[in-house]
Amino acid sequence: MNLDTTAPPVRPSVAAIGLVRSSTFWRHMARLQLGLFLFGLSVALMVEAHIGLDPWSSLHDAISGSSGLSFGRISQGTGLLIIVFSRLVLSVKPGVATVCNMLIIGPWVDVLREQFWFPSQVSGVSGTVQFVCGVLVMGLATAVYIGARLGAGPRDGLSMGLSRRLKRSLRGTRMGVEISVLAAAALLGGSIGLGTLIFAALMGPVMQVSLRLFSVSHDPSPSLGKA
Repeated sequence: MNLDTTAPPVRPSVAAIGLVRSSTFWRHMARLQLGLFLFGLSVALMVEAHIGLDPWSSLHDAISGSSGLSFGRISQGTGLLIIVFSRLVLSVKPGVATVCNMLIIGPWVDVLREQFWFPSQVSGVSGTVQFVCGVLVMGLATAVYIGARLGAGPRDGLSMGLSRRLKRSLRGTRMGVEISVLAAAALLGGSIGLGTLIFAALMGPVMQVSLRLFSVSHDPSPSLGKA
């Protein structure tokens, strides 16, 4: 009689349960939450600088102004729509970081902006300084949350899915998405100005330096628990 000594493969559900029970997962989850808080802080700093916004924030600001809903609620709703579209059309599976990104960043933006101590600028010089600080914090936040190895945010996943579907480079695809979003924001009366140019010029280099400084991979795909 032949005995098969090959160990049966571990089912994905069993592996996932084992991962969630591990202390490593919760350490990375804590890192993810810190990164998302910093991301919310960075967006709030840029919004309250009042010198223009990045494409996505400009779109959220425009919809918020016309709908009466808060910036954070619009950010959540947009994130949810992107997740659904990416899953149904581009076959991009949402991960832990995808859902947390959609749920958490927007409320942090709202909460921080409502605090009496949170800085809100009225001049171009102080606004520019605050906006640059926001960009720097966003670069740090990106390195922290991608370094958690729990996956991409909704907008990262959208760019990755489109890149795969269109067979184009990720850099070019992301640029196309950002330009399209900026055009939509402009049509809706979003906040576009000096800050928009500063973001376009600085965000890429700041993110690259931050990822290198914290030894984080440029690939935002989930990798925690992989061999």
